[in-house]
Amino acid sequence: MLRICCAFVLAAFPVVASADLSGSVRVIDADTWDVGGTRVRLHGIDAPELDQTCTRASGQGWDCGAWATQQVRSLYDGHAAQCTRVTQDRYGRMVARCRVQGDDVGQALVSQGLAFAFRKYSTDYVGAENHARSAAMGLHGARVVLPWDHRAANRTTDHPANCRIKGNISAKGERIFHHPGQPHYSRTRISTAKGERWFCTADEARRAGWRAAKN
Repeated sequence: MLRICCAFVLAAFPVVASADLSGSVRVIDADTWDVGGTRVRLHGIDAPELDQTCTRASGQGWDCGAWATQQVRSLYDGHAAQCTRVTQDRYGRMVARCRVQGDDVGQALVSQGLAFAFRKYSTDYVGAENHARSAAMGLHGARVVLPWDHRAANRTTDHPANCRIKGNISAKGERIFHHPGQPHYSRTRISTAKGERWFCTADEARRAGWRAAKN
């Protein structure tokens, strides 16, 4: 009889799974937060690195990584978040889906053009990204090297500190330099053995005989 009563009670009041982590948000960058003192990497999204630059439609350079971080801080810093763990990354951070006031943060950031759907790990936010891109929301209003491409380019070639302009020599022997944020920047590889090099400023590149990439 007691077991039957317990079964009725459980059916009437189902157990609701609690978040793995909850606490106040401190935004480190757009997709990395401290939640209640625990470092969290938001699942399914990727945002520009803090030092990443982009190019506006006018051709003007733009510190898009710092901008995205500041936008996310203004939205979420100091708010209470509830996070559900997905996995742990190689840096020891909890990778989690987080909610603030009941809203999925990943969905919100991608919808506003503050981050991209990280398709390598999740397709949850691809639809939100497509809508944001069609409306030229946030980052989609500029030429942006996708964050994973930006990181890959920085991993595969060494450059002097703060000297990120790539001086490439084309197959025709043309000396062309590329700024971070330009369309071909991430795929351009620098081989010093071939005479290619890094520059700190555009003026330095021009004095050395390189011309600016046309796009």
